Amino acid sequence: MTRVRVSAGVCGFSSVIKVEQIGHLKVSLKIVSACKLVRDMNEDLMVIDCRKGVFTPILDSIVYKSAHQRLRQHTDCPVPSAVIKAIQVEIGGAVPKDAYIQFEE
Repeated sequence: MTRVRVSAGVCGFSSVIKVEQIGHLKVSLKIVSACKLVRDMNEDLMVIDCRKGVFTPILDSIVYKSAHQRLRQHTDCPVPSAVIKAIQVEIGGAVPKDAYIQFEE
């Protein structure tokens, strides 16, 4: 199982993404978050076929389609990107390396 923690920033919400491989290119996904909008993405992403939106153009991604529906006013939310990265790591398509946004003065 791959677990990723996301601190979204100014909203103050943290999320934990849990991904477990359940088939050759299938994973189960669970997002635990204080943010209801992010939690609502669970309805769309419980089981993901990785051929449909993990290694595809962003507009074809099932994860970003869910974000489009659920996070309408929050295009800056880092959770969808973290979901993609967590899935890629779980199926061996990427290495687990931290990513972050840092503002400089």
